[in-house]
Amino acid sequence: MLIKTLGRVDYAATLAAMQAFTAERGPDTPDELWLCEFDPVYTQGLAGKADHILNPAGIPVVQTNRGGQVTYHGPGQVVAYPLVDLQRLGIYVREYVFRLEAAVIQTLETFGITGHRVSGAPGIYVRLDDPSSHAALTGPADPTDPFRGLGKIAALGIKISRHCSYHGVALNVGMDLQPFQGINPCGYAGLKTVDLATLRVFSDWTTVAQRFGERLAAQLTP
Repeated sequence: MLIKTLGRVDYAATLAAMQAFTAERGPDTPDELWLCEFDPVYTQGLAGKADHILNPAGIPVVQTNRGGQVTYHGPGQVVAYPLVDLQRLGIYVREYVFRLEAAVIQTLETFGITGHRVSGAPGIYVRLDDPSSHAALTGPADPTDPFRGLGKIAALGIKISRHCSYHGVALNVGMDLQPFQGINPCGYAGLKTVDLATLRVFSDWTTVAQRFGERLAAQLTP
């Protein structure tokens, strides 16, 4: 897999480039992984509902063709776009999502943070009271507050076309988290969003991008 660290790029141009790469690739096209950072932008998924955008406050809202609801991208976030031929890799979508989440969990482990999955809510979460806790999430979720005690640190939204993936996963490093207050993140009202800095892990974008890229590549290479 060819890892391309693109750094700060334009969202619309990057989306168009992903779509073009996927449309033009053939059975022998090598897989690529793009690591990006964007200026502030809200992106809305195919199933996204307009009422999940509460107050964009001048931040552009871009309609996309990925799965999921609305999310926010901004400086201090590593956005990873694996452009992978799943058929050649020999996996289906559920396994692909599992591997993306595993790469996030493995990256967080290198910083002493334990990531957790929440059934039915793709992405990775951390315990706010003890971010390093390895204790499994147990018991039924509170129906009035299913994410009580949790913060979301990585959001996931993908698109599969002709067995090939694009879009991907965003890991929060050191952001201005205020724009998340302008939406229901991933369609969940009141969901708290956190970054590594919130958890008192202070690292730079390049370091996190490199670690995340290495673990994604390991998960997605035959």
